[in-house]
Amino acid sequence: MLNTYLSYQLINRDIDRSIDRIGKQPLVDRETRYYLDNITKVKTVDDFVNDSRLFKYAMKAFGLGDMDYAKAFMAKALKEGVEDPDSFANKLSDKRYAEFVRTFNFAKLGDATTVYVKAQQQTTENYALQAAINGTDADTVRTETAYCTANIGKVKSIDDLMSNDRLFSYAMTAYGLDSSVDNKSMMRKVLEGGVRDPDSYANKMTDKRYAAFASAFNFEAYGEAATTYNPTQQSVVDKYMRQTLEEDAGQSNEGVRLALYFQRKAPALTNWYEVLADKALASVVRTAFGLPDSFAAADIDKQVQLFERRMDIADFADPQKLEKFITRFTSLYEIGNPTSPAMTSVSVLFAQPAEVGVSTDLLMAMQQLKPV
Repeated sequence: MLNTYLSYQLINRDIDRSIDRIGKQPLVDRETRYYLDNITKVKTVDDFVNDSRLFKYAMKAFGLGDMDYAKAFMAKALKEGVEDPDSFANKLSDKRYAEFVRTFNFAKLGDATTVYVKAQQQTTENYALQAAINGTDADTVRTETAYCTANIGKVKSIDDLMSNDRLFSYAMTAYGLDSSVDNKSMMRKVLEGGVRDPDSYANKMTDKRYAAFASAFNFEAYGEAATTYNPTQQSVVDKYMRQTLEEDAGQSNEGVRLALYFQRKAPALTNWYEVLADKALASVVRTAFGLPDSFAAADIDKQVQLFERRMDIADFADPQKLEKFITRFTSLYEIGNPTSPAMTSVSVLFAQPAEVGVSTDLLMAMQQLKPV
């Protein structure tokens, strides 16, 4: 049996292929087909939670599979939405619920939730609003909107959008940016930078309409799917596949599941309190820092202070530093949870030093561990 580090690397070195294998499993393929064939038919919260097969798929995608029985609980969260900071989902300490509700946003989008595409519906809604403000003829409005609706889904790139003057002009007008319609070099910077990075070109502009435009036509985040992207459809499937991959890995080695989960979640972390609020993340960090499980009972603030001394949490956004941390975790996890009776601490340390890449500080951390 491969040790924890090598098992993780086997999956991670080509994560897309690993997920593709998961997607071809008969059960996964069958449930995914059912989900995609039926999710767009859902018009209300009750429709959603009452289709157990559909609801369970969605819950598992967000790591909430163990709560798929709690339909009344989830219906309350969905009906209140996330626009209000005091809504039910926003007040729950587990942020996965708010993420789930934000994706299935019935409270905001109503019966259009499962078919709503920002680049399409929001753009046409905004165009109609701008037309009303400017007193544009209603028949011009209908004609241009019909053209946009018929063609926007065909746009697969920034070049596609900008090369279609009629479509680009419509989109710019919808966001009140018609005065910049000829400044395509600037708009290309807006679209290429997207809005995920706080320091992106659009986010640093004082006029927030540019960021709104980049958010609607989000090629930076969604690529060629930007004009057809609906968060309740393909993004849920992607989350389901990743969740299933991690669960499958955990059946043979829990350390691999934890490593994959940490790799997925860590880049978005902004403070150590978020780590401590997540049992799995906290377990990875304690192991990587050579801390016993009993450390979890210590004062929260003191835990955070120790973590801050050990590492800058912003380093997790750096892929190389993140992988180094996960290597540290999988190596230490293997000591406490050997994959075979013959696997000892000595074999973990010395059997594959070049491939595992055990550093001096890691050796010192290992020496401080209590015998298992």
